[in-house]
Amino acid sequence: MSKQSALIELRDKLRQFAKERDWEQFHNPKNLVMALSGEMGELCELFQWLTPEESIELPKSAKGERLEEELADLFLYLIRLADVLDIDLIKASEAKMEKNARNYPIEQAYGNRTKYTEFKK
Repeated sequence: MSKQSALIELRDKLRQFAKERDWEQFHNPKNLVMALSGEMGELCELFQWLTPEESIELPKSAKGERLEEELADLFLYLIRLADVLDIDLIKASEAKMEKNARNYPIEQAYGNRTKYTEFKK
């Protein structure tokens, strides 16, 4: 299965899930963005106060299952938001990667955390 067809299948399952529960009325862009924000807060909570080393080990810890669930929640809400707004996430992501490659040429970005707007021309 291609990445595009897998994403379409998941999008269609989300559409059906919402339709069966009459949740389409609630799935407007504002509400979906608010849901995304709330889920992001729950993800942040898992990492709060961890050292960088502990954060790397989080998937292997007792909280690993919760981490997977929070990431899945974010992914699903993002897919649903893109669907409601009729945005092709694969196409948009590929375009963004091309833009990032232009903004962050290897010669200037390699090992450098500086934002591209701060690069010396």
